[in-house]
Amino acid sequence: MNNNSMETIAAFILAGGASRRMGTDKSRLLLDGKSFVEHIAAALAKISGEVTGGITGEITVVGKPATGSTNLRYVTDVYPNWGALGGVHTALASSDAAWCLVVACDFPFVTAELFDRLASLRKGFEAVAPIQSDGIAQPLCALYQTERCLARAGELINSGERKPVALLQSVRTRWVPFAELDDLPGADRFFDNINTAADYDRIVAKGTVKRMA
Repeated sequence: MNNNSMETIAAFILAGGASRRMGTDKSRLLLDGKSFVEHIAAALAKISGEVTGGITGEITVVGKPATGSTNLRYVTDVYPNWGALGGVHTALASSDAAWCLVVACDFPFVTAELFDRLASLRKGFEAVAPIQSDGIAQPLCALYQTERCLARAGELINSGERKPVALLQSVRTRWVPFAELDDLPGADRFFDNINTAADYDRIVAKGTVKRMA
């Protein structure tokens, strides 16, 4: 058995942002009739137990409970209005698992294969984070070793830090270049995050998305 499979992983979707640039709650936007959160949750549920040991417990959303009919567990921010680092901290603080897989709700095109690949690289590290094709590190689609990263996230927040990449930069992180991911199906869309109404209109125009109800 892969030694990594003994290290449990809890899954969290960050949906607590203000969505100021979008003008509406991003977590409720629809992709083929399902919300972004529902799409991400479905990908998380398909993660291979062979690589990760499977997701332990429920998939949890960090943010206000949605008005829809999802059966997901919700937790509210420990540090309200602290941005993405606050959301990562809340996920870590809410977990009993050895690792947390944290995904922002505006990445609706992530897949179980992506999560499996990242999880397979975590041995000997305290975090695993992909680097997009444009060279930008992505802390909001990453794995964090719960105990170590929770302690460090708390220290950073107490110092006034708000950027989640600072957490990755201050622990032993396995950076994953895009070249290690681009063989996976759908890789060109993994980090196509939907931040603005223009972003949403762009993917609607491609004919892959139905507008929000």
